Amino acid sequence: MAKAMTQKAAPGLGLDADLARKLLRDMLLIRRFEEKAAEAYALGKIGGFLHLSIGEEAVAAGATSVLRPDDYAISTYREHGHCLIKGSDPRRVMAELFGRVDGLSKGKGGSMHLFDKEHNFLGGHAIVGAHLPIAAGVGFAIKYRGGDQVVLCYFGDGAVPEGEFHEALNLAALWKLPVIWLCENNRYAMGTSLERALAQTEIWKFGETYGIPSEPVDGMDVLAVRAAVGRAVERARRDKTPALLEVRTYRFRGHSMRDPAGAVYRTKEEVEREKLRDPILLFRDRVLKPGVLSEDDVKKIEKDVNDLVDEAVAFADASPEPPASELFTDIFKESA
Repeated sequence: MAKAMTQKAAPGLGLDADLARKLLRDMLLIRRFEEKAAEAYALGKIGGFLHLSIGEEAVAAGATSVLRPDDYAISTYREHGHCLIKGSDPRRVMAELFGRVDGLSKGKGGSMHLFDKEHNFLGGHAIVGAHLPIAAGVGFAIKYRGGDQVVLCYFGDGAVPEGEFHEALNLAALWKLPVIWLCENNRYAMGTSLERALAQTEIWKFGETYGIPSEPVDGMDVLAVRAAVGRAVERARRDKTPALLEVRTYRFRGHSMRDPAGAVYRTKEEVEREKLRDPILLFRDRVLKPGVLSEDDVKKIEKDVNDLVDEAVAFADASPEPPASELFTDIFKESA
């Protein structure tokens, strides 16, 4: 009986069991990975800064589900989920957070600078807004070479007042570059509310200024994100038209582990209210009620994810620290 239930499709959702498993698995992987990362940070195993996206998992899972492996993604310093779902090995990602030699960048990048050439993940970037012109450059390279890949560029609402945001959108619109600009609007940037930072708080409307397709998206609904990004990707492949998506989401934790709750600029009541729209719980109910997945299916996905993340932590713990000689490798030097 349970097996038969897993073969159903949800009426009106365009959702079958395989896609449901993938989306639920991807969101759970991000959540469990970051929960374990927070534990490791508290134990002193991760140094520096650690920015978590707990509560925002539907964005990376939904958006990446419509990309091809040869498409590109580029992100901010809150990029663990984007990197994982693009295909990076969770063990190597965790090792990078631990600063170990088996990490994606041999432990020299850390949490804010994940990079994985093999999976076309072009990095987390710590300077707010600085990666938007890079995304435009990648879009230009795709067009120049005659390819049909797209670039998915994640950024937060805190980048919108930056000059790079407007410069990059202008160039993408002017030159018709295949870039999907995806703003993860969690309403507070580092700690300043949207209303105190932007004269135009409807971020998607900036796309109208530059004459490109734009729309707001419910970032707590993984299927809504998948559908909106899917439309943008199809259009970009067809005619190189960029798009701006304002994906409205919410982080359940503060800006970073130095600000664990964000209690200075928002109320506990607000956070608890937003947690009622937890994207994982909403999607879980959405696939259980019509029988797309069974309770046994969900339990198996949860176990598999938990085992995978535990393995990633053990791998990172066992990985050695980089030798001192690594300080002198991977350094770019202009030739004379």
